[in-house]
Amino acid sequence: MAQRITKITDSPDSPQTEPSAGTLTGSAAPTAPERDLERALGNRIRAIRRQHDLSISDLASAAGISNGMLSKIENGGISPSLSTLQSISQVLQVPLSSLFASFEDRQDCSFVPAGHGLTIERRGTKVGHVYQLLGHALRGDVVVEPYLITLQENAAPHTSFSHAGVEFIHMIEGEVLYRHGAETYRLREGDSLMFDSSALHGPEEMVSAGTRYLSIIVYPRTEP
Repeated sequence: MAQRITKITDSPDSPQTEPSAGTLTGSAAPTAPERDLERALGNRIRAIRRQHDLSISDLASAAGISNGMLSKIENGGISPSLSTLQSISQVLQVPLSSLFASFEDRQDCSFVPAGHGLTIERRGTKVGHVYQLLGHALRGDVVVEPYLITLQENAAPHTSFSHAGVEFIHMIEGEVLYRHGAETYRLREGDSLMFDSSALHGPEEMVSAGTRYLSIIVYPRTEP
């Protein structure tokens, strides 16, 4: 099957549009659901209620609210007042702050100071290929692995990498001939390459010593 290469450029003659309301970046990613907090809160209340073997009617009656209101709270349909949450937490015998724990816990953020990436050895990596993992997320439907890759002077060519997902490469310094499938690309400082990483790929020839590039691998997370 022929490979399709898309070249993205900016033109000064391209029409400019005003950002729409709510747009925070140039990304096409959809905005986060507005009720993420309410859903997390509702899921947490439902889980604790079930741990106590309480029905919706039991908890609602003890907390002084209607069954319908508690059902809406557990489904993330409304934003309950603090007094209502206080009543619910007292019946469930948990601190009020614990009801928000599931929302706070899943706001993943990974900070790696310069030069402190975790040096690892990926499967199949040849001598002279140094991988530094720059971040790690524990949750979510996809796994994102950002690596700073250094090809040392003694680095051996290796074009047999193959794994699920998509890989993005951005050259920081140096020059390398990089193979993807049947094609080879000459990558220099500032160049980028994004590809289906199930095809065989990897550096075919190190044109200059001390080559470094950023590699970001994205693939679906599978449940253990």
